[in-house]
Amino acid sequence: MGNFINVILPIPLERSFTYSITEEEATLLQAGMRVAVPFGKTKIYTGIVHSVHQNPPEAYEAKEIHQLLDDYPIINPIQLKHWEWIASYYMCTLGEVVRSALPSAFLLESETLVLRNTEYEVDENELLDDEFLVFEALQHQSILKVQEVSAIIERKNVLPILQRLLEKKIIVLKEEVYEQYKPKLVRYVKLGVEYAADDKLEELLNSLTRAPKQSQVVLTLFQLQGRSQKPIKFSELEKASNTSKAVIKSLVDKGVLEEYFIKTDRVNFSGSSDDSGTKDLNEYQTSALIDIKKAFKEKKVTLLKGVTSSGKTEVYVKLIEECLEKGLQALYLLPEIALTTQLISRLLEYFGEKIAVYHSKYNVQERMEVWHNVLQAKPKAQLVIGARSAMYLPFSKLGLVIVDEEHESSFKQFDPAPRYHARDAAIVLGNLHTANVLLGSATPSIETYYNAKTGKYGYTEITRRYGDVLMPEMELVDIKEATRKKRMKGHFSEGLLLEMQETLKDGNQIILFQNRRGFAPLLECLTCGYTPQCPNCDVSLTYHQFRNQLRCHYCGHHTALPESCFACGSPNLDTKGFGTEQIEKEVIELFPDAKVGRMDLDTTRGKHGYEKIITAFEQQELDILVGTQMLTKGLDFRNVNLVGVMNADSLLNFPDYRAHERTYQLLTQVSGRAGRTKKRGKVIIQTYNPYHQILKQVATSDYEGMYKEQLYEREQFKYPPVNRIIKVTFKHKNYNVLNEAADWFSGALRSNFGGTVLGPEYPPVARIRNQYLKHIVVKVQKVQSLAQTKANIRRIEKSFKAVAMYRSVRVIYNVDHI
Repeated sequence: MGNFINVILPIPLERSFTYSITEEEATLLQAGMRVAVPFGKTKIYTGIVHSVHQNPPEAYEAKEIHQLLDDYPIINPIQLKHWEWIASYYMCTLGEVVRSALPSAFLLESETLVLRNTEYEVDENELLDDEFLVFEALQHQSILKVQEVSAIIERKNVLPILQRLLEKKIIVLKEEVYEQYKPKLVRYVKLGVEYAADDKLEELLNSLTRAPKQSQVVLTLFQLQGRSQKPIKFSELEKASNTSKAVIKSLVDKGVLEEYFIKTDRVNFSGSSDDSGTKDLNEYQTSALIDIKKAFKEKKVTLLKGVTSSGKTEVYVKLIEECLEKGLQALYLLPEIALTTQLISRLLEYFGEKIAVYHSKYNVQERMEVWHNVLQAKPKAQLVIGARSAMYLPFSKLGLVIVDEEHESSFKQFDPAPRYHARDAAIVLGNLHTANVLLGSATPSIETYYNAKTGKYGYTEITRRYGDVLMPEMELVDIKEATRKKRMKGHFSEGLLLEMQETLKDGNQIILFQNRRGFAPLLECLTCGYTPQCPNCDVSLTYHQFRNQLRCHYCGHHTALPESCFACGSPNLDTKGFGTEQIEKEVIELFPDAKVGRMDLDTTRGKHGYEKIITAFEQQELDILVGTQMLTKGLDFRNVNLVGVMNADSLLNFPDYRAHERTYQLLTQVSGRAGRTKKRGKVIIQTYNPYHQILKQVATSDYEGMYKEQLYEREQFKYPPVNRIIKVTFKHKNYNVLNEAADWFSGALRSNFGGTVLGPEYPPVARIRNQYLKHIVVKVQKVQSLAQTKANIRRIEKSFKAVAMYRSVRVIYNVDHI
């Protein structure tokens, strides 16, 4: 009887595939190890072993695996269980979860190599020009990669040429799997073994009298060794001896010095974790900590609702400290990479080298190292801080999960699949590990607060700011009235300008919030009213003055700013609306002496983009910081005394059932950046509708009133938390096919679920990247089984895909759509 393995491939197919293995491989392989396997005609993929068994597949002949890639499992059983839950709950495939969860360096895909066919005589006269170029290159180089062929013939699509060369038997193709990860090796030097004895050393120094620089290197090496027992780095010796690499290299060549390499991690944190104790908690924090521990004893997920600047982080630190003392791991999830930057510097004081950080701004090599450190439960990965993807790491001894700013929509993954919510998935992960789970926020999401109110979650709150600092003073400014009375200077009201002048005079800092990047969302011809649109999406192009171009924020299409209107040729073009770039420009004109910074997606693209801006603002190198919602999330700036919200209406009038809840959360969070030390801060919110209920609730910090109102509305219209939502999106490049397909699917859903199906309907942006979109929303009542509902939808999809015309329509599921 043969041996077989089931392999999960990182491709969006519903099932795993069976491959045959030898007796010897069967003893080596375990679930969670990687294997390279052939798939299709030529491709080789990295798969994850799901199980080892002796049942041959019925439908096909099992292929043999290509090679083993690991000596030990890189994924543990709890992880696999968690990933299976994500795949089943969020209606995607296990392969898609694997592709999303593993750092790309683990997923080696084969690369096609082009080799010359040596068994065939070539008649060069028969070759076309581009074929000859490839043939000539293969005379000098035995192997070419496909990208290299593309560079040689200066064309992107090289497949037709390779096809012709294959037919003429001039080349052969080969698939090769490459390992992307290379450990970082640091170069060290030490004295050669034969010079260890004193007499040999004296002899050596005498022989080097005519080479003073080499002699200097040897003497410096002694001095460095005398000072510390640590190995001496090559670069350190070069700097200390004030010589060049060549001098040290010549000593290595002579055998006087020996060089060796030590593997090291690319990211290292060091802090004074031994000598600095954590801060003492005040009475409100202590009381919250006692409540949290009580709820943990009852094995409940717990919500900590603490007003902005109430010192929630200090409470987390105490819990993390207790968790690490027990020898367990802790996971600290944050919604925004910008937050990890600031938090790390604060937590280093307490936990020093126990911290590991994991998010998408780190490169593949750095993420691989964190993965291995967590897998092996190393001391330097006891506390993992990261954005939503950190939840995928291979924890083995997880004791505590903290989800900070749990209300943030950034925790929800939108594209590609799996479209999971990191908060909910982290709660499941905590349950699988029997770890404690704490959710923290000043403005909890309606669902979480509902769960806390109904007793499903534990609950505690901190109602006072740390140090009894007063909550900021709120002021709503009616810009409709100010515009009518001509009291606006650009986009600034008189009140805001006066406050800014006062704040700068007192040497304090200012944050200005505008939730749109770029200079202006619209460019309009004043003669004919034409607005440039994106050719790939149904959306107007945003003007970016910094690059002097129009950009699409959906597909990235960009074009130079036109001199005149494309439609009528008129040179009278004007911008409508405003983004962060325009605010920055106006501030520089109004306050020429102030140092102004901007923080949005355009300025934080680099790996250290966030760090540079946040550090500059913290160290008061900037007086005014203009930014999008990146600024609102839990950042702690000690010297900010004024926060200005440029236009609150753009948030309120969003076509979404969560618009009011989100506006409340965003405005409360951005207000929380003001007056975090002794002096009371001030917040000015500019709006065309100062009498709006939500804005009044923000001004009076009436979370309870907002919650009751929103809950009542959602009960009436059957939205979460009362019901569950599954959003089905259809994508196709043909408008008519999409309409027919969506109508067919919605008809089938209605016959199953009746009146709880909404749509099909076009979204506000109905075409993205030349694909038309249509949505259907299925509302699942609490009494209905969610698993049964999903099974019914899947069944309908099978019948749908059986219709030949609809096979090319992409069906995307978004469970718990937010």
